[in-house]
Formats: sequence, structure tokens, C-alpha cells
Amino acid sequence: MPKLYSSKQITKTLKNHGFDPISQKGSHGKFRKTMGKKVLTAIVPMGKREIPAGTFSSILRQSQLNKEDFE
Repeated sequence: MPKLYSSKQITKTLKNHGFDPISQKGSHGKFRKTMGKKVLTAIVPMGKREIPAGTFSSILRQSQLNKEDFE
């Protein structure tokens, strides 16, 4: 079974990798990082103790980070 991360762990790692919190609508937070002309946006469900594996892989894809960055 894959390791599950909390939304607090994910947001902390995103902030450590240069993502800034932009907004929150309902239970989802939006984080953005600008790399030259390229803009990365990651949507994270907030206030969850465990993020499902599929949602976590979507966050990885949006942020272009590796799973090792979260360990």
C-alpha cells in the first residue's frame, strides 16, 4: 500500500519548493510557482489527514515534483 500524505505535509513541501499560496475556494487551496514564462499551478484539498493516492499523483503531475521530494 502506498504511503499517504496529509494536506499539511503536501502544502509544506510545495512551499519549500517555491510554491506560493494564491487562493482558497471552499476546501481546496491553489498554489502557484512561476519559472520564467512557465507557470505551475497545483490544487490541494485542505484539511485532510490522508490524501488518496490518485489525488496525490495528480498533485505530483500539476507541480512537476517527484515523489522523493515529499519524503
